[in-house]
Amino acid sequence: MRGTIGRGPIVLSGLFLALAGIRVTGGADHGPQPPEAYRAPSSTTTPVDAEKPPMTLDVASPAFDSGDPIPPRYTCDGQNVSPPLRWSGVPEDAVALAVVADDPDAPRGTWVHWVLYGLDAGRSGLPEDVPARESVLDGALQGRNDFKDIGYGGPCPPAGQRHRYFFRVFALDARPDLGAGSTRDELLEAMDGHVLARGELMGTYRRR
Repeated sequence: MRGTIGRGPIVLSGLFLALAGIRVTGGADHGPQPPEAYRAPSSTTTPVDAEKPPMTLDVASPAFDSGDPIPPRYTCDGQNVSPPLRWSGVPEDAVALAVVADDPDAPRGTWVHWVLYGLDAGRSGLPEDVPARESVLDGALQGRNDFKDIGYGGPCPPAGQRHRYFFRVFALDARPDLGAGSTRDELLEAMDGHVLARGELMGTYRRR
């Protein structure tokens, strides 16, 4: 069903629990789970749609290859601008796209670097240096990252530590009913049950 994703009472299952790094097993608290929870469902994770698991998007960047170091230009040691992204495989019935970038290796738990939603489903990528303002790219909205800023905040791990940074793209069957400045968790709640396809690109960064 196409349309707008509402923000009424929500059952926090599937996508939200998996992306938030939470696993529910017998009521015990097992702590944050590894980034595999973002990926293909397994016997211990709940798919977004049990009857029709999400398709896979191919996500890449002309700035760095998957698993390679992210150039300093896109970090707090450089210009701190967002990297260009490219993707393919968006389903024809997708209505909107969303992007989330985060660091699961942060000392205090997953650190959110970027929240972007309401992108037109016809887009096949993002340019470098998406402006740090609420509304961008023909009406898409940006949320608030864990630096408490709107838009992108680049990798900035403690000196000497190598962290992984995941850039995840979601194709949705409805446009999230969220205002600008929403958090990652609010976006994940709104997307739960509406993901048609998803994919990711992982880069690393280590400060000297």
